[in-house]
Amino acid sequence: MSEISPSKRIWGWYFFDWASQPYNTLLLTFIFGPYFAEIARGYYMGAGLEEEAAKAAAQSFWGYGLTASSITIAILAPILGAVADGSGRRMVWIWIFSAFYVTGACALWWVMPGGELDTLYWAVGFFAIGFIGMEFTTIFTNALMPTLTDHDDIGKISGSGFAFGYLGGLVALILMLALFAENAATGKTLIGIDPIFGLDTEAREGTRMVGPLAALWYAVFMIPFFLWVREPRITGMGAGVGRIHVGAALASLREFIAGLRFRKSLSAYLASALLYRDALNGLYAFGGVYASNVLGWSITQIGVFGILGALTAVIASWIGGRLDKRFGPKPVLTGAIVVLIAVCIVIVGLSRDNLYGIPLDEAGSTADIIFYICGALIGGAGGPLQAASRTMLVRHTTPERATEAFGMFALSGKVASFISPLLIAIVTQISGSARIGISPVVLLFILGLVLLIWVRPKGEMA
Repeated sequence: MSEISPSKRIWGWYFFDWASQPYNTLLLTFIFGPYFAEIARGYYMGAGLEEEAAKAAAQSFWGYGLTASSITIAILAPILGAVADGSGRRMVWIWIFSAFYVTGACALWWVMPGGELDTLYWAVGFFAIGFIGMEFTTIFTNALMPTLTDHDDIGKISGSGFAFGYLGGLVALILMLALFAENAATGKTLIGIDPIFGLDTEAREGTRMVGPLAALWYAVFMIPFFLWVREPRITGMGAGVGRIHVGAALASLREFIAGLRFRKSLSAYLASALLYRDALNGLYAFGGVYASNVLGWSITQIGVFGILGALTAVIASWIGGRLDKRFGPKPVLTGAIVVLIAVCIVIVGLSRDNLYGIPLDEAGSTADIIFYICGALIGGAGGPLQAASRTMLVRHTTPERATEAFGMFALSGKVASFISPLLIAIVTQISGSARIGISPVVLLFILGLVLLIWVRPKGEMA
């Protein structure tokens, strides 16, 4: 068997981002999330709630569902990372959690409109299975990044990977909107045709196709990853044996956590990432739901919003990777967080007819334009933020301990992913307002920015 070139290995690694991004783009943010808000809102209004109360209840239900999946990820991520490092095997875990991804996504086909409460539980349950699969495969593929190239090029590769992934999400979103997702009012797709394959618009089969499409997309485009990416030989406990030494792995994890008190920069960075990354996840998780509940946007409008955000994410991630290579990840992180804080402040004060009490036009077109601009900025800041985040972690670890470090990185994010949707759900429930419910992300971004002060620009490589 011929040797796989370094460039092929890098491109194979890029293809994971391309393959997995539709779970975030199509399912979490722009298609399934808003669709869930629609059916949940319909259920609660049918149960007797007023429209605004039904919107808040739907957003709270979605938030509590994401909270449950995030708790699972928070508990298992660092343990699995330590086990994988201890056994020297990562690809087998990528296969296992890829199956979770495909199964959870496919099952969303059966989330039909007009269902009872058990339909909502089915929706968040299977969404969580796929979401957990996506997050865990990300841990193990990220852990392979230090083996691809020298540290000097890590920032460039990370940024290019995110750019390629966002491009994949953009292409998948355009296909979904053009060929499948129907406008609830007209039954037509974005280009004015009936959903292909004779899908039933009354049963919202075009929109429900988003789950199977995301699963098929992942299965097809992971082929280059599995063909071209090879995990290196890892020395250490159990390496090459293939057995899972859970006790030794947990001991290694405890040692890693205990050692954080001597690694001030890494500790500050993990705490910062705990806050800002999952404030961003909160924006992604509730952005489409917000547009549906607060602005009354259709799935098609939300999809166009997603296309705009994905375009800016592709461009900004590519540029951010080059800025990362030249200046390091910390300035990129700082700039992105500042932009996101400003955007969140605008979103919290925006409604159809006013912005913090300043009247807008009665038709609401000004509010639409403002939110489109916010979407472009979220994409433009979110892509570089995520790419620079994993570059900064690489500067704080070694290839031998990379999976464990990325497991802790996932933990640092998923603790806030548990806190962020929970806070949004609680604030939404208490305030009775889907708009005010988004406000906790502002505080999380600010705290994350403050903690970056103690993070060394070159990590622990200096």
